[in-house]
Amino acid sequence: MTDRVIVITGANNGIGLAMTRALRDTNDRIAGLDLATDKLESLASNSDHVRPYRCDVTDQERTREVVADVVRVWERVDVLVNNACLCLLKPYLARTQEEIRREFEVNYFGYLNMIDAVLPVMGEQGRGVIHNVSSGVGITGYPGISGYASTKGAVEALTRTLDLEVTDLGITVNLMHPPLTRTRSSAPLGVPPQMMADLEEVGRKLARKVGQTRPVLTPDLQTRLGIAANQHFPVLMGRFLARMAARAEDG
Repeated sequence: MTDRVIVITGANNGIGLAMTRALRDTNDRIAGLDLATDKLESLASNSDHVRPYRCDVTDQERTREVVADVVRVWERVDVLVNNACLCLLKPYLARTQEEIRREFEVNYFGYLNMIDAVLPVMGEQGRGVIHNVSSGVGITGYPGISGYASTKGAVEALTRTLDLEVTDLGITVNLMHPPLTRTRSSAPLGVPPQMMADLEEVGRKLARKVGQTRPVLTPDLQTRLGIAANQHFPVLMGRFLARMAARAEDG
C-alpha cells in the first residue's frame, strides 16, 4: 500500500523521530506520539503528512482519544509502530520493584494500550500491521538493565502470541529489531559509540520496512544475523555482551 496512515509512538526522539523524518516525504501520513512534541511540530510545520500528538502511552484513555482523532482526520490506521520506551540503567540489587514497574508500564502496558486502541479499527478495516519494537537484550539479557530487558522479553512473547490470535482478522503483529544504535537511551550502557549504528541510517532503513509482515524485521542483514545468533545461543551471546560492556567500562 501507499498513502498509508501510520501511528508511531516515542516519535519525538531517537529511532522514532528518525523513522518519522524518513517517512515524512513519502505519500504516507504519520501520527507521531510522545510526551513532548517539539521536534515533531517542527517536522509538521513543513509537511501536512505529519500530525504531532502529546500522549503518555501509559494513559489508556489518552491513547484511545488520540487513535480516535487519527481516524477522524485520516479515516483509518494501517500501521502501528510501538516504539516508546523507558530504560533505567541500574544494577538489580540497587533498584526497586517500583522502578521495574515503571519500565513495564511504558514498555509493555504502553504497547498494550496502543494495541487495544487500534485493534478495533484494524479489525473493522479487515487489515493492519502492528510492529512492536524489541531488543536483542530481551533474548540475551544485559548487565544493569534487568527491567528493560524483562519488558522486551515479555514483548517478544506477547507479539508471537497475539499474531496467532488476530491473523484471521487480516492483522499482522510482528517484531521490529533495530541494532544497538547511538541514541540518548543507549548512551549510559557504556558501549563505545563506534560500535553502535548511526541513528539516521537505522531510521531510514526501518522506515522502508514499515508495513512488512515477516515475523521479525531488521534494518539490514548484519542485524538479522545478530538476532539469529541471539536466538540460537542466548546464553553465550549474553555473556559476550556482558564482557564487552565490562571492557568498555574498564577502558
